[in-house]
Formats: sequence, structure tokens, C-alpha cells
Amino acid sequence: MVERLFFRDLVTFKEVEIEFDQGLVVFTGPSGAGKSVLISTILSSFGYATQGTAALCEVTLKKPLKLQSDVYELEDELTIKTLKKEKLRYFIEGQNISKKVLGEMFSPYVQYLSVRDKGTFESETLLEMIDSQLSAKDKTFKKLLKEYKKRYTNYKEKAQQLAKLKEDEAKLAELIEFAKYEIEKINSINPQIGEEEELLKVKQQLSRIDKIKDALSSADAIFAYEAKVEEVYRLLDKDISAFSEMMNQLRADFEDTESLADELAEVNVEEVLDRLSDLTALKRRYGTIEEALAYKETKSKELAGYENIEQDKSMLESFLQIEFTELNIIAARLSQLRKKEAKELEKVLKEYLETLKLPKLSFHFEPTILSQSGLDTIEVMLGSSKTATLSGGEFNRVRLALMAATLPDESTMQGVLILDEIDANVSGDESIAIAELIAKLSLAYQIFAISHQPHLSAKARQHIVVNKEGGTSCVEVLDNKGRVQEIARIIAGENPTSQALEFAKKLRA
Repeated sequence: MVERLFFRDLVTFKEVEIEFDQGLVVFTGPSGAGKSVLISTILSSFGYATQGTAALCEVTLKKPLKLQSDVYELEDELTIKTLKKEKLRYFIEGQNISKKVLGEMFSPYVQYLSVRDKGTFESETLLEMIDSQLSAKDKTFKKLLKEYKKRYTNYKEKAQQLAKLKEDEAKLAELIEFAKYEIEKINSINPQIGEEEELLKVKQQLSRIDKIKDALSSADAIFAYEAKVEEVYRLLDKDISAFSEMMNQLRADFEDTESLADELAEVNVEEVLDRLSDLTALKRRYGTIEEALAYKETKSKELAGYENIEQDKSMLESFLQIEFTELNIIAARLSQLRKKEAKELEKVLKEYLETLKLPKLSFHFEPTILSQSGLDTIEVMLGSSKTATLSGGEFNRVRLALMAATLPDESTMQGVLILDEIDANVSGDESIAIAELIAKLSLAYQIFAISHQPHLSAKARQHIVVNKEGGTSCVEVLDNKGRVQEIARIIAGENPTSQALEFAKKLRA
């Protein structure tokens, strides 16, 4: 429920603050006073596209039970704020939110009956409405529908897998050839992790082996003086162990270096360079040796998959054939139950439509190919007319009748319903019927309605008049006396007669 609206600097409004009641809230007033502009700012707060937007607008409401968010922290009482400077910005509980996300969040909660919106009579929407009615009263149908939707989703996924397999099959020879080529290319080099570092070390050693040999030859003369140095230590009565250890280590290092030189002499330099060139080529193509080996593993798995593609295709085709048959059986059962429910709904609607001076509504089912909704498409006929040919007034009255006929529980608040001149250009009897229907809906919805008829205004729980004086619009929440005066004005004009006042009192009684 919307509890409070505050806005400033909106077209001809300077500043407005209203606290709303539950149930039916009606806005009246002279044409051009700003009623539609006021409604538009409420709509804008819930993400609807509107023409006029206030510089600042705040809407405070109680959080509906169905409103949940994993992104935004939502308290039991919410505030939605819009700010318009260079561009329009939206906030919920002080948190930035995009218009799109805001609209998606509140779309199940805030409904706007607009003549331009034909979505109510789309086949998918009508099927959802009938399914919702059936699911609420028939647990077997609810279970069957849930099973169908789950199995159909799986069926479509498997069908897409089969289509992908057939697409792969068409170019299978090319894929197998490419995979084998890539695997063989890496296998022919057979790279080892850490191998390149070892080869680079060998290459570096080969580049300076001659210098190492010359240095060893010159340094070898040190051992000719070893005995003389030891003699000096003995004569000086000094500890010779450190010198001996050093000379032994030096001798061992020289021997290791000579052995390495002998080994390097046997190394084929061209083979080392060629091997490094192969490894560099792999790295250039795949990034690293590790990535090259990982790519080979991936291609090996793909190749194994290609080899099993025919078997997988056969299994999928068999599954889809069986599942298609079973889904058709379930869908046929759903269709049977829907048609029965549609007949019941037609009976309930008949009474509402008669009071609205409208002909009988009928649901026409047409078979279609298997889809997420089953085997049904629905078209609505009002008498002999299709919904596309209805006038704006007829269109909205039929939608009101549908909402009343499918109302799940009057004691449970269903959200907010916004109506813009729903009773415009109708006769007195039609106006009475519309008012009665909206009053019934107001037991389950908080309804904001602009009206130019006395009957709907008289049914309102809260009556707000919008006036314009000196080019500035203002609003006033009317008390009972003010309501009688305003209803009389609607009936008879700016200077209502005593008869109009008496009739207004009678309507309010």
C-alpha cells in the first residue's frame, strides 16, 4: 500500500504532500487541473515511462510480501525517491537503482490499466491466468503443469544438444582432421615442462666452452705450488687443514669442469638450437609449454567426443522421440482441463459483463505445436468482436471484469492498481456498474483512479480534488461535506443546483 506521496516542481504543481488511505482513492477536478500529471508522478516512481517528472518525488509504502531482492536492503516500510536535475535518478531506501530494475521489481505489485497496453489479451497471458486459477483449486493440475514445464525445459535442452551434434556431424571430418593435426603437431615435438630452461643453460655453456678450457689450462699451474705452500705452513707451525680442504675442493671443481667440457664436446649444437626453435614455436602459438600440453589434452578429449558423436546422437534421438510423445499426452490433458476452466470462467464473467453493458466473452482455443505453454493458444471474443477492435472504454471494462472474476482472495492485498479515467465517456448505467466493480476490486487492491463520474467518486474511501488557480495546481483531501459539493459539481457543473446536491448526498449515503 502507498502511504504517502510528496513531490515538488511538477509542471503546474509547486509542492504537494498527501497521505493515502487503503482501498479506493479517487482524484477529481476540472479538466486541465493536473490530475493525470499527478498520477504520472506516482507511476514514474515505480519505473513506468511517463511524460511529466517532478524535480523531487518521494513515495512511501508498505513492502508487499512478494517484493524481494538479493541486491537491495528492503525494510517493511519503503521509500522510493526520484531526483531530476540533468537526468532522472532513482533511489530505493537511499540506494541507487536503475529505472529498469525498479520497474521489474514492482511490475507484479503495481498495475496500470492503460488503453495502449494490449498485453492482457495475449495468448500467453490468458493461459497464465487460467493456469493460475486452476492451480489454486486443483492440486492435480498444479502438479501436472509443474511436471510438464520441467520436462519440456529438459526436452528443449536435449533438442538443442541434438541440433548441435548434427551441426558438428556435418563438419565432423574437418573437426577430426584438425584435432588430429593439432595433437600430432604437439606430440611430434613432445615438449617437457622445464626442458627449455635446461637447453638454454646448455646453450649458454656451449657458447663459452672454449674460454672455460683456456682458463682451466692456465689455472692448472696452481697445483705445482701446492707442496711448497704446505711446506711453508709446516715450517711456521700453522694449521694446514683449511688450505688442504680448499685445494681438494678446487681440484674436484676443476675435474667436474673438465668432465662437463668433455660432455659438451659431444653435444650436437645444431640439435640443441633446433630443439629450442621447436619449443619457441610452440610457445608462440600456445603461450607456454604448459598451455600447449593443456591444449593437447583438450583436443584429445574433443577427439574422443567426436568418436562417440554417432552413439550420442542416436541416444538423444530416441529420448526425444519418446519424450515428445509423453509431453503431448500431458499437454493434451492440460488443454482439456483449461478448456473446462475457461467455460467456468465465462459463466462468472457473464454476470460482470452484463452489468457493464457488454456482450458475452468467450475463450477460443486453437491447437499449436508443442511449446512451453503446451498445445494451446487462446483468443478472446467479445460477442462477435475480437479484442483488437474494441474501443478503449470497452477494452478497460473487460479487463476489470477479468480481474474481478479471477480475484484469488479479497482478504489478501494484491497490490496497487492505477486507473486513468476508466469511466470516461460512459452512460449512467455503465458508470454505476464500473463503480460497483472497482469498489469490489478495492477490497483486494489499493486503487488510484481519475474519474469524471459521480458514482465512482461516491464509492471512494478517500476523495481528493485537484484544482488550478492562477496557473498553479493544488490538491485537497475532501471531508464528507467537501465530497458532496465536488460530486454535485461533477453532476451539474461549477454552480450545482439544489437537486444536484441532494443527489450527491444520496450517492454518499
